[in-house]
Amino acid sequence: MSQVNHKVNREVKQWGILGTSFISGVMAAAIRQDGQSKIYAVAGRSPEPRDALAQQYDIPVQHESYDALIADPEVDIVYIALPNHLHHEYVIKAAQAGKAILCEKSLSVDMEKTDAALAAVAQNQVFFAEGLMYLNHPFTAKILEVIKSGKIGELRSIQGQYTAAISQFVNPDSKGALYNLGCYPVSLLHLIIEQCCGCEALESYTLSAMGRRGQDGNICEAQANFQFGNGLMAQLHTAEDYGLHAEFTILGSTGSLQITSNPWLPEAKNQLTVTQYEQTPEVIDVEAEGDGFLYQVKSVLNALGNNDAHLGRPAARPEDSRQIMKLLTDWEAAVTA
Repeated sequence: MSQVNHKVNREVKQWGILGTSFISGVMAAAIRQDGQSKIYAVAGRSPEPRDALAQQYDIPVQHESYDALIADPEVDIVYIALPNHLHHEYVIKAAQAGKAILCEKSLSVDMEKTDAALAAVAQNQVFFAEGLMYLNHPFTAKILEVIKSGKIGELRSIQGQYTAAISQFVNPDSKGALYNLGCYPVSLLHLIIEQCCGCEALESYTLSAMGRRGQDGNICEAQANFQFGNGLMAQLHTAEDYGLHAEFTILGSTGSLQITSNPWLPEAKNQLTVTQYEQTPEVIDVEAEGDGFLYQVKSVLNALGNNDAHLGRPAARPEDSRQIMKLLTDWEAAVTA
């Protein structure tokens, strides 16, 4: 794994949180639960939610501007919890300031901004991770283990669906369901293909899609049909104005794997089901210390302790984040074609 040229020398790493949305509180709780680092500062443009977050999680410093937090020498890790369309701007600023970066998903809303952000990370040789938190959880590793064991044979078809009624909470500039929710089934699909079929299977694919727009003009529901270079077929669906529903099924040549728990919100107890065709299903329970956010915090701190430039698989490396964004933007383009 590549390494950064400098180390965060402080023994107890200090976080700075950009933004005061719901997800900021979730991450703050995970950092507190882990107990191996501290939240030093929060930045927000509205004083009331900023003060509420600071009081709830004992955050000693508040900044009125995001730039001030990034410039604060006491901040080691910048957690970017802003709307999707702002991610690239603050990834670039944090990279130029030499900070370690954890940026919420989706990395951006188009490939130009994605490439600009990742270029800044590479040029400044800082740690970077995209906040697809579930990829750090043992449940994801178990899913890969089962597939690689050959229990379901060669991969043939994948179906994934994630819907949640969040449209009233999201920023309209963040471009809707694909980048708010579709990133989850897309990233899991990408992980499985890359790890179980090889990178070459992702190099070419055909794609057809359909969707509808919500009141804000963004795509609020969409379905995609992929066929990859190795012949694997995948069907994904997402919507942000109804649900909560999560489903992911993998069909192989000899059996199937159904992820019974929500794969994108893994908890302390999780479950998947493996079935040899026309045989009795095998239920596999996967226990863990906590949720995906806790494991994300642990993974980031472990990587920084090793002076690594990014997380290792199954978590998303920078090149994985770029490929995930390419799948998402291609899906968007197919809907609007």
